[in-house]
Amino acid sequence: MIQEETRGAWSGYAVLFTNIILYIAAVLIFIVGVGLKAALPIVGGIILLLISIFISIGFFVVNPNQARVLILFGKYKGTVKTNGFCWANPFLVKKCISLRARNLNGQKLKVNDNMGNPIEIAAVVVWQVSDTARASFDVDDYDEYVVVQSEAAVRHLAGSYAYDTFDSEEDAISLRAGASQVNEMLEKELSERFDRAGIEVIEARISHLAYAPEIAEAMLRRQQASAIVAARTQIVDGAVGMVHLALEKLAKGGVIELDEERKASMVSNLLVVLCGESQVSPVVNAGTLYQ
Repeated sequence: MIQEETRGAWSGYAVLFTNIILYIAAVLIFIVGVGLKAALPIVGGIILLLISIFISIGFFVVNPNQARVLILFGKYKGTVKTNGFCWANPFLVKKCISLRARNLNGQKLKVNDNMGNPIEIAAVVVWQVSDTARASFDVDDYDEYVVVQSEAAVRHLAGSYAYDTFDSEEDAISLRAGASQVNEMLEKELSERFDRAGIEVIEARISHLAYAPEIAEAMLRRQQASAIVAARTQIVDGAVGMVHLALEKLAKGGVIELDEERKASMVSNLLVVLCGESQVSPVVNAGTLYQ
């Protein structure tokens, strides 16, 4: 791979001043030759004029956050990054390369996740050229290269992880729950892919993530069911703890002694009260516990 070589260029203003003098001299010599009807001054004036025109071709401008890649007859001669009005060999091809940060808003891709579920995913990538030589010579079109490799990286990332873990281990990374880790993985993979083209990844983020329309409703019901089960589990755990604490305090304080059957009845009633979805209306027992 070709490595970037930064080089300077002549000040365009100094060369421009010299070039103007040459233009004036060429015109004056030509006029003198015509007045004297002498061939030598006329030819000399024409040659000097052609030289002035040739020198004028070497002027170029480097704007802020831009660079000029210099190529001489198919050979890389360096990159000019100094801003301003410059001059270089007129035979050099001066290819302009932008060093500004750019946004790539990727299209929504329909792919299968690690569990085979069809999902829609898209990413936003912020990138810029870091090596003008590789961007110019190691890839055919670095703009198109960024688009194609970004799509390939997103597809690979989506196939490496599940959309959601559901009943899997809690520490497993998923596209939905592990957004920060997934973005880091995406940025790392893009950096590896873009390195050949001399492209630096500034930031990469998943901008869109959803189930494909054909399974979205079914997966929504599954997510709702998982949420309900998780909530019920937490409620039951809390209710069991409260019942245990109540029986322990009743026994410790000697408030009342209950046999196993009455304890079971009390536990059942407390769990119904604590775990029920609707408000419970108590029934006052005016008799004994055994009625």
